[in-house]
Amino acid sequence: MKEMRQGLTAEEVLQSRLEHGENVLTPPRRQSMWRLYLEKYQDPMVRILLVAALVSLALSFVRHDFMETIGIIAAIILATTVGFYFERDAARRFDVLTQLGEEQPVKVLRGKWKEESEFATPNSDLGQRKKSEVIEIPRREVVVGDIVIVETGDEVPADGTLIESTDLQVDESSLTGEMLTEKEARSEKNSQRHTLLCREEARGERQEAYPKDMLLRSSMVMAGTGRYVVTAVGDETEIGHVARQATELTGIKTPLNLQLAKLAKLISKGGATVSTAAFVVFLLHDILVNPLWHTEDYVGMIEVVLRYFMMAVTLIVMAVPEGLPMAITLALALNMRRMLKSNNLVRKLQASETMGAVTVICTDKTGTLTQNRMTVSEVVESEFATPHSDLGQRKWKEERGKTSDIRHQTSDIYKAIALNTTATHEVGNPTEQALLRWMTEQGADYQLLRQEHPISSRMPFSTERKYMSTTIGETVYIKGAPEIVMAMCQMTDDERQHADEQLKEWQQHAMRTLAIAQDDRLLALVAISDPLREEVPAAIRQCRQAGIEVKIVTGDTAETACEIARQCGVIENGGRETISGSEFAALSDEEAAAVAKTLKVMYRARPADKQRLVALLQQQGEVVAVTGDGTNDAPALNRAHVGLSLGSGTSVAKQASDITIIDDSFRSIEHAVMWGRSLYINIQRFVFFQLIVNVAALLLVLFGAFIGTEMPLTITQILWVNLIMDTFAAMALASLPPSREVLRDKPRSPDAFIITRPMLRGIVSIGLLFFIVTATLLWYFEHMEGMSTRELTIFFTIFVMMQWWNLFNARALGSSYSTFHRFFACHPYVLVLVVILIGQWLIVTYGGGLFRTEALDAKTWLWIILGTSPVLWIGEIYRKMKR
Repeated sequence: MKEMRQGLTAEEVLQSRLEHGENVLTPPRRQSMWRLYLEKYQDPMVRILLVAALVSLALSFVRHDFMETIGIIAAIILATTVGFYFERDAARRFDVLTQLGEEQPVKVLRGKWKEESEFATPNSDLGQRKKSEVIEIPRREVVVGDIVIVETGDEVPADGTLIESTDLQVDESSLTGEMLTEKEARSEKNSQRHTLLCREEARGERQEAYPKDMLLRSSMVMAGTGRYVVTAVGDETEIGHVARQATELTGIKTPLNLQLAKLAKLISKGGATVSTAAFVVFLLHDILVNPLWHTEDYVGMIEVVLRYFMMAVTLIVMAVPEGLPMAITLALALNMRRMLKSNNLVRKLQASETMGAVTVICTDKTGTLTQNRMTVSEVVESEFATPHSDLGQRKWKEERGKTSDIRHQTSDIYKAIALNTTATHEVGNPTEQALLRWMTEQGADYQLLRQEHPISSRMPFSTERKYMSTTIGETVYIKGAPEIVMAMCQMTDDERQHADEQLKEWQQHAMRTLAIAQDDRLLALVAISDPLREEVPAAIRQCRQAGIEVKIVTGDTAETACEIARQCGVIENGGRETISGSEFAALSDEEAAAVAKTLKVMYRARPADKQRLVALLQQQGEVVAVTGDGTNDAPALNRAHVGLSLGSGTSVAKQASDITIIDDSFRSIEHAVMWGRSLYINIQRFVFFQLIVNVAALLLVLFGAFIGTEMPLTITQILWVNLIMDTFAAMALASLPPSREVLRDKPRSPDAFIITRPMLRGIVSIGLLFFIVTATLLWYFEHMEGMSTRELTIFFTIFVMMQWWNLFNARALGSSYSTFHRFFACHPYVLVLVVILIGQWLIVTYGGGLFRTEALDAKTWLWIILGTSPVLWIGEIYRKMKR
C-alpha cells in the first residue's frame, strides 16, 4: 500500500497506457460524408423519383428531348443536397456545444526513482522511490493505477477506489440521478461494516447504486477531499459503458418516415394502375376503330403501340410529385434554423417533425423540471434566549430583495451557518450553499463572520453521526439531522411537539430538513427544497391539453418524486400512479406493459428501467419523447422516437439525443411540439397543393390522348410550372410560421395517412375543377378559335394563375382562420406569390419563341386574374361555412 500511495513512475504510466488505453471516451463512429449524403437517397419519395428518372431517360432517347429527365434529376439532387447541408451544419453546431474538455487539469501523485549511489548501505532505501510529488496533467493522460487527488469543485476524471477521504460528498446525478452521495475510503476500522452493507445490497435493501468507496468519472466533488486509485479509464468506466448503450442502433422509424413510405407506395401503385389501364384502354380502342390493324402495316402498328406506351410512361412520370422530397427537406431545414432561435438545437432533420406526433413525454426530474439548485424554503427560529418561549414564535420565508431587522436579533444563527460550513457561493455542498445564499439575502456577510471568528476545531459530517460541528473558542455550533441535533438540546415537551409537527409537515412536501444548534440550545429548523422551474406547471398543462401525457422517471425517493409531480400537475386529485424502478424491473413484460400505460411517476429508477419503459410504450403504439441531462438518461434518449437532452447535460446524453434544449427549459419542449405539428401541417399543405396539379395534369393527358391532341404546354412551360409547383410552393408553404392553435388538437395517430379525408376530397374536387376548366378551354381553342400563339399563351397563363390562387387555399389548410389571417406577417410566403406573378408576366411578355408566348394587354391580364380568382373565393366561402 505504501508503494502504491507514492504514485506511478513515468515507465509505469507508459506501461499502463499501453495496457488500458487513454482516458478518452470513444466518440460515436461517424459516417463518411459520402455515406451521409447517400443516406438521403433512401427516402421513399426519392426512390420513386429515381425510378421515374430512369423511365424518363429511356423515353427521352425515343423523343430526343432530355429536358424532363434533367428536371427530375435536378429535383433529386436539390432535395438530397439541401437535407445533407442542413444536417452537416447542425452537426458542426452540436460539436461546438458538446466539446468534452479533455484538456482540463487533474492533480495526480507521481513518483520518481532515486539513482543508486556508491555510498549506499546494504539496508538503505537508496535506489527505491526517492519521492512523490503532486503534479497537474490533462484529464486524457490519467491512467489506471494513478493516485488522483480531488477537492471541492473538482470533476472526477476516471473511475477508482478511495484510499483516503475527509468529509467527501459527491454529486453522482449524471449517472444515478442522486444529487449528493457521501463517500468514504474503506479501512480496517469499517471493513466489518462494509461487509454488512454488501450483504444488504445483495438482498436489495441498500439504495446506493455504487459502493461508498467508489468514485465515478464525470461526478462532481461537492464537499471534502480525497485520494483514490484509478481502476478504469475511458470506455471502461461506468460512463463509458452507458455511452455504448446510448449509441446502439435502435431501428426506430419516425412517423413521418412511415407515412411517406405509405404515400410513395400509393403513388407508385396508383400511377402504375392508371398508366397501365390507360395503355390497355386506348390501345384496345385503337384496335377496334383504326383500320390500320386490319392491314399488314406492322411498322405502323408498332408506332401506335409505342405512342400509347409513351403516353403511359408520361402518366407515371407526371403522377410522381417530384417536388415533395425537396419541400419536406426544405420545411425540415427551415424548422431546424427557426427552432434554434427558440433554444432547440435539432441534430436530425426529421426529429423536429416527430415532436409533433409525440403522445408521451418521459421526463427526468432534476435539472429538467427543477432548477437543480437547492434553496431554503422556510426557516423557523427558536427564541431560546427568552424564558419559556415557544418554538415557532418567529417564522419567515425566503423573499428575494427583502431584508428584515433580524440581523442583530439572530446573529447566532448567522454564525452557526457561516462558521459551521465549508462551502462558498460557487462550490461546495448544495445544502450548505443554499444556507449561505439565504443568509446573504437576509443581509449578512458569511465571509466577514469567518474572518472575525477563527475556528478552534471541526468535526466533519459523517453518515454515522449525521451532523457536523465546529468549535469557536468555547462555543460549539452544530448542524445536521433534526432528530440527532434536537436530542442534544435542552427543550420542553411542547417545544419538541411543535418541532416534530413542523418537521412532519415539511417532509410531507418532500423537503430536506435541518436543525441548527449552539451548544445545547436549538437555534432554528430549516426546510430546503429544489424548486420547480417557474415555467414547468404551465408548460406541462399545455402539453396535457395537447393530448400529450407526461411521465416523471427519476432516481429520487418516492416522497420527493410524488411531491414534484403534484406541484407541476402530473399527478392530480391525490392520485398516486407510482412504482419504484426495482418493482417495475420485477414485473413480467405483460404486467409492465399494463403499468406503463397508467404510470405517472417512477422513482428510484435506473437507466435500464427507463429504457424498458420507453420500449414498452413504443410497443403499444405510443410516440415517445424522453428528456434528460445525465449519462444515466442516455440509453432511453437513444431508444426514444425523439431524445431531448439539456444544454447543461453531459456530453453522452447530448450524443444520444436528437434535439438539445439549450436553455434547459421545459417550455422549449412545448415549443418543439408546436413547431413539429405546424411543420407537419405545412407538409400536408404542400402535398395538397401539388397533388391537385398532378390530378389535373393526369386527366389532361388522358383527355388529350382521347381527342387526339397533345397537351398544349411546351417543355419549357412545363418546367416553369414545375418550378412553381416544386421550388416556389415548397419555399412558400415551408416558410409558414407555427400557430399555437395546433396545441388544441390531440396528437395524430402514428398510423394516420398523411392525406386525410378532407384533403382527399379537396384534391379530387379541385383537381376535377381545374381539369374541367382547362379541358373546356382546350376544346374551345381547338374547335372554335384555333390554336394560335395568343390562345396558347392565354391557356398557359390561366393554368398558372389557377395554381397561384390555389396557393392561398393551401395556406389555409388545417387552420380555422381565413387565408388572409396575419397574411402580411409571413414575408417569405408573400414574396413567393409576388415572384410567381412577376415571373409569369416576364415569361409571357418576353418569352417569345423560347416559351412560345406573346405579350398580353392589360385588359386580358385583368380578365385572366379575375376569371381564375374563384379558385380562392370558393375556398374562402367553404372555410367560412365550416367556421
